[in-house]
Amino acid sequence: MKIERTYNQSDKEYIREKLIEHNMSQLPDHLKTPKENICFLVSSDNGDIIGGITGTMYWQHLHIDFLWVDEYHRAKGYGAQLLKQAEKLAVEKRCRLIFLDTFSFQAPEFYQKQGYRVFGVLEDHPQGFNQYFLQKRL
Repeated sequence: MKIERTYNQSDKEYIREKLIEHNMSQLPDHLKTPKENICFLVSSDNGDIIGGITGTMYWQHLHIDFLWVDEYHRAKGYGAQLLKQAEKLAVEKRCRLIFLDTFSFQAPEFYQKQGYRVFGVLEDHPQGFNQYFLQKRL
């Protein structure tokens, strides 16, 4: 037996698949919803992407991976519209909740204004800032 430091995509994927396999064996069948990736974009009239939201749905929830709006276009409601589109899809797909994380230098207040509730804080991460974990029950 040996432990070695290495990194390649196929090893990472193998570890990921083995953990998913284990997790699925622990869940009752009615919770084993298929994984679905989502993405909504906001584009300018000339086709430039000025914002977007990505997420992953499984086990009756949506995890928001990333929400970004170009700095010039912030405070115009695009972030809220993107979040609402993701929430609408989550409801259609019968998700029970949405969760995400954000940093103190990003947008915890934005999410709270949209009805998300903080359920955890990792303080001083990165150093001098906090990481917030938020959820919204559907």
